[in-house]
Amino acid sequence: MPRPPRRRVIAIANQKGGVGKTTSTVNLAVALALHGNRVMVIDLDPQGNASTGLGVEHGAGTPSVYEAVVEGQSLDEIATPVDGIPSLVCVPATIDLAGAEVELVNVVAREGRLEKSIATYSGELDYIFIDCPPSLGLLTVNALVAAEEVLIPIQCEYYALEGLGQLLRNIELIKAHLNARLRVSTILLTMYDKRTKLADQVEQEVRGHFSEIVLDAVVPRSVRVSEAPGYGQSIMTYDPGSRGATSYFEAAEEIARRGAKLSRRSKNQKGGN
Repeated sequence: MPRPPRRRVIAIANQKGGVGKTTSTVNLAVALALHGNRVMVIDLDPQGNASTGLGVEHGAGTPSVYEAVVEGQSLDEIATPVDGIPSLVCVPATIDLAGAEVELVNVVAREGRLEKSIATYSGELDYIFIDCPPSLGLLTVNALVAAEEVLIPIQCEYYALEGLGQLLRNIELIKAHLNARLRVSTILLTMYDKRTKLADQVEQEVRGHFSEIVLDAVVPRSVRVSEAPGYGQSIMTYDPGSRGATSYFEAAEEIARRGAKLSRRSKNQKGGN
């Protein structure tokens, strides 16, 4: 997979729970790391599910993203290598993060704490994926201020687009006031069940609304994808031949190729000017 000419920071966000945010974060990160990219996953959800899915320790007392966001500790001291995947590191989340939003209320420039932590990291990276909690609170705002891109997973089910308008409005507010570079670059359809007419209707509706930013790759509903975190693995390593693994590989490849194409286009535009 092509490496981007500069680091891409992508927040995976959707305030609806159960849409595949963490699963997508973990599997896209692993797919890119296994194919030549240097990747960091920042687990910004107090539940710590991305840390679990990557097999990274995140019990109470473990150095975590809490120390970076609340106490200003460097990510160099917190980022943990992921076993078996040399070019992938994870910044875990512990239960301490649950109180971070309250503790940050009176902190100056509280929305930019994560961005500041990322800026101090000394390692070379191609991608940073930030797994956001299922809310639009201060932790998600920190992720959106730190990121340049937003990836929104949308499940192919009845309430798929419910609440999406609020997320998009919040992204526009953050773009206007805190982070002018932010854009929704990618939408990934998840939990697709080809046996149902509903899944097809949701897919058509999403593609009609968002056109070219929707990935061609669609992630199917899969028992194997759900099983993998129980073994501290991604589907890419747990069952690489499964439909779920193939779908996430295709999605990761698409993200990599689109990023390379966009950067070439912007270079050409600069050259023309």
